[in-house]
Amino acid sequence: MKKKKDILFLCQYFYPEYVSSATLPFDTALALSKSGFTVEAMSGYPKEYNQIDEVPMKETHENIEIKRLKYIQLKRTNFIGRLINYFSFTLSVALRFWQLRKYKAIIVYSNPPVLPLIAALANKLFDTKVIFVSYDVYPEMAYITNTISEDSIISKMMKIVNKSIFKHVNKVVALSNEMKAYLLKHRKSLSEQQIEVIPNWYEDKGLSNEVESSKNTLFNSIKKGGNLVVSYFGNMGICQDLDTIADAIRELKDDNRIQFVFAGHGNKMKTLKSIVETENLNNVIIFDFLHGQDFQDALNISDCFIVSLADGLTGLAVPSKTYSYMMASKPVIAIIGEDSDIAKDLTDNNAGFAMEVGESKKLINSIKELLTDKGKREDMGKNCRDIFLEKYTKDQCTEQYVNMMKRILED
Repeated sequence: MKKKKDILFLCQYFYPEYVSSATLPFDTALALSKSGFTVEAMSGYPKEYNQIDEVPMKETHENIEIKRLKYIQLKRTNFIGRLINYFSFTLSVALRFWQLRKYKAIIVYSNPPVLPLIAALANKLFDTKVIFVSYDVYPEMAYITNTISEDSIISKMMKIVNKSIFKHVNKVVALSNEMKAYLLKHRKSLSEQQIEVIPNWYEDKGLSNEVESSKNTLFNSIKKGGNLVVSYFGNMGICQDLDTIADAIRELKDDNRIQFVFAGHGNKMKTLKSIVETENLNNVIIFDFLHGQDFQDALNISDCFIVSLADGLTGLAVPSKTYSYMMASKPVIAIIGEDSDIAKDLTDNNAGFAMEVGESKKLINSIKELLTDKGKREDMGKNCRDIFLEKYTKDQCTEQYVNMMKRILED
């Protein structure tokens, strides 16, 4: 057999897709390749989040060999569709299982939740080292969001899958300290030394000219001047809290100095559109998913941002859009558990506000404070960017992956 290659990325989304679950693994792969590792990727064939007309099934991009797999891709707006997609992609990988013996290490992601089982089997049969990146914690996330019940067949299967996975991983990457604490408490086979905390990140685009960004015709309906533009971008699905935000929008609907801007996807975004239409909430503008220059311009014309997690999900997921907000040097209002790294970042550094789900009055007061105190808004924005530069740039976070893989492959 030929000499083993260093690292295989095993993930559903990868280059050229533009969602974070594709760009983050690609950023990591690129950093590892530039550090001298031989890097390949096995991913799904791009469909929904892709702007390139013809994508080859196999190509080498930036010295990374990418193998793409066809699989069933139904609409992700319902649970059954997502479930079929998950199992279809996992089956496509399983049919190529023998190829996994060619690699010293596999970096595999928690989405789809059953995919890491393939990597764990490679560890058992081929002695391949496995690094499991925990973007989300299953099946607990599914319980809390009422996607599945604890006594369902899928739940029982996920528990069996988890037992197998965590017995056969060399490292688990948690996105935050609260996620690490949760995994240590609820995955008994893991030791503290096995879990490495590496947050997600955002590329530093620098501070752009707001005047130039406001010329983007997409945002002609957004009134600047003395107004406060409060923005929420990204996924608004089962893992996000909409109710607290909607209550604040209703309470502030008669204040024409405050404008809410949403852009993204997810089933709760549809709910929001319905609320805005039926209740005639004129203080809300909703766009589809933004990326590229449109997203950068949207960041620039915003005055502050909201991130949220549904009740009970702190430690199970991390709203990574936060890092793009911090990069843009604007205050962040986080509806998230107080024990989270994000809440601590904001409150300890006077960079924004943090509150629990349901605390709509606190959200309203935070927005009003940012509206009336421009100096505080600017100070908080500067503090947000300082946090970003200290902890959440692409180069810093991917370097942590590089150092981790050097240690793992030297063992």
